[in-house]
Amino acid sequence: MQPSLDAIFAALSDPTRRQILSMLLEDDMAVTDVAHPFEMSLAAISKHLTILTRAGLISQEKRGRVKWCKLEPDALRDASVWMQGFGQFEPVNLDAFERFLEIELGEERELQESSPADRIA
Repeated sequence: MQPSLDAIFAALSDPTRRQILSMLLEDDMAVTDVAHPFEMSLAAISKHLTILTRAGLISQEKRGRVKWCKLEPDALRDASVWMQGFGQFEPVNLDAFERFLEIELGEERELQESSPADRIA
């Protein structure tokens, strides 16, 4: 069963869960290692991991006595496809846009500063 977009976006709505996903980009991690950088209980981290698991963003597997978390690489595919529907426009390159404005505004300024006789010629 594939998780719904609602479950995926709800899971992504929390900054702790987004940070956990970023951590799992590097490699699989034990639950205790996932919990280490956060100032919250292991039970609280486990709740976050459960939400991520139900959304299909991660999987959890018990290896011996240790529970491991793994990022599911295809989990965001449906959400990504849905979001791309809104990306009908090219992203704006702000540096290039700034250079364009400088050139355009510079030419306009030069025209305004030139004498009327220069404009006729």
